[in-house]
Amino acid sequence: MLLKSKFKLATAIGIVLSMLSLLVHLFLANYSAGGITQYNIHMDDVLPIWAAPIMHNGFIYAKIYGGFEKIQSSICDLVVVARLLNATLVIPEIQATTRAKGISPKFKSFSYLYDEEHFIAALLDDVAIVHGLPKDLREARKRIKFPTVSPKNSATPEYYKTEVLPRLVKSKVIGIIVNGGNCLQSVLPASLEELQRLRCRVAYHALKFRPQIQALGNQIVGRLRASGRPYMAYHPGLLRDTLAFHGCAELFQDIHTELIQYRRNQMIKRGTVKELLIVDSVSRKMGGSCPLMPEEVGILLQALGYPPNTIIFLAGSETFGGQRMLIPLRAMYANLVDRTSLCSQRELSDLLGPEGPLASDSPHPPPPKSEKELIEEWKRAGPRPRPLPPPPARPFYAHEKEGWYGWIGENDTEPDPSPIEFRRQAHRLIWDALDYLVSVEADAFFPGFHNDGSGWPDYSSLIMGHRLYQTPSAITYRPDRNIVAALFENVSDHRYHPPRNWTIAARAHLNKSANVEGVVSSAILSKPVSFLYHPLPECSCRTAKSVSVQPVKDSHGRLLFGGEEECPDSMVRSLATVSTKNNEPQNEDYEGELPEDDSSPDTQQDSDSKSSEQDEEMDPDD
Repeated sequence: MLLKSKFKLATAIGIVLSMLSLLVHLFLANYSAGGITQYNIHMDDVLPIWAAPIMHNGFIYAKIYGGFEKIQSSICDLVVVARLLNATLVIPEIQATTRAKGISPKFKSFSYLYDEEHFIAALLDDVAIVHGLPKDLREARKRIKFPTVSPKNSATPEYYKTEVLPRLVKSKVIGIIVNGGNCLQSVLPASLEELQRLRCRVAYHALKFRPQIQALGNQIVGRLRASGRPYMAYHPGLLRDTLAFHGCAELFQDIHTELIQYRRNQMIKRGTVKELLIVDSVSRKMGGSCPLMPEEVGILLQALGYPPNTIIFLAGSETFGGQRMLIPLRAMYANLVDRTSLCSQRELSDLLGPEGPLASDSPHPPPPKSEKELIEEWKRAGPRPRPLPPPPARPFYAHEKEGWYGWIGENDTEPDPSPIEFRRQAHRLIWDALDYLVSVEADAFFPGFHNDGSGWPDYSSLIMGHRLYQTPSAITYRPDRNIVAALFENVSDHRYHPPRNWTIAARAHLNKSANVEGVVSSAILSKPVSFLYHPLPECSCRTAKSVSVQPVKDSHGRLLFGGEEECPDSMVRSLATVSTKNNEPQNEDYEGELPEDDSSPDTQQDSDSKSSEQDEEMDPDD
């Protein structure tokens, strides 16, 4: 009986303990659920999964001013600066789009040109990048609680470590204002060689244009190659700012000279130019400081043996002087085309997206006066007889108010940019991006003005550096403008019919500029300005089967060409796969090749007779 009572007691105690355990678990479960619900309510304060690591020095936001070439170069530098300072980079803001009113709301600042998601994902292992600051920091930025810096052109890594990093650590957020396009010096110490490779990953892999630009660029390349022949890309480099900086005004005529001089005077007042307003433009051109004119480029292409039916793609959103400057080149090469002749207006407008209307800035007629106002005006007009009133002024039309010709003939001061001009500046970014894609893929590239010595990024040099990285065997001419100017000086009276020895000398120089010798001589001038102009040898490697190249160094002992490390095995296998695919037969093979050096006059005459047929084949709507 005693045993039974003890058994019942133990059973009762077990049941009580089980009930207590169950109550405790229910209480803990309820507490945990309440915590999760409370956490979900405050998800706005949590950074996305691709945000910066826990241990970082803060956030960097940046504003970039300038055109396409400055934007492209600045973004690469900003990513490297963020890596150098162990900071999280906020997607940079492109000011040419943020101050343009009425552009498509589908694209905001950075996404107006680039694919944001691809940019973030491609650099996930290198730098933490976020779309924007956390909510509390965004509010503090609006109240101007964080410091900003404007680094000088080609600032050193020591500047960022000693001047910027302490302020970043203290405030946790810092803004960088980039104006010149190069906010970090081009040549870095050997210990920072990995940062140079990061520049290449940003420029050639992470900075991918948004899909609409990419697709239309590929379509243009396909249309240029539809005839089965290669094409050449040519960028004139005739930009008003560049011409004003170097003092090339006298190479133009009439009103264009005034416009260049006006801009040069502005640069002198800002301290950008530290020379006199009036300089000898001819001597500047002889010294290689002015661009090659389109007429001169056409003569050089004839010396190289390119036939008149050669397809030439005109790159760049601005050619100062307009179509008048291109008349001599078009007379020599009728197949001079650009994006507007290869794309329909609908295709180009679709690239811009839906845009809002802008208020017209054209003058409006005065409002009509009532009969009472007319009588009062008549009474105040004075004694009779009165002379006849002057005839009404000629009305100004909308096209007369656009651009420089709306003010240069009437005022001495250039007006502030109008809303429509700000919008055009944003549009030029898209046109430059589109032409950049087509120029990189071209079978040959000829720059009108590269290595200009201004210290600013230039469009042609960025293309040449990208081509050197992507397809180093492609034909890229790098003419020395000093030599070319001397050549033209010798045939100034008969440049359209130069002697044979002149043609041989011009051809020899241009062919040399497209070879290794030209790459090295150009790198000596270009690499100190921008690493992206000559991303070798840091961003290249060699396979075991590749021919050994003698290393070439500059005066400071830095490698310019050759001496690359061996490629990793994974890259070698990838290259072998790509090579196998390229060797497979394609549906559209080239039937023609770029003209050889030994092209004869007979072949040029044959090409003359075919030029009209080729013009008919180039249908822009294909």
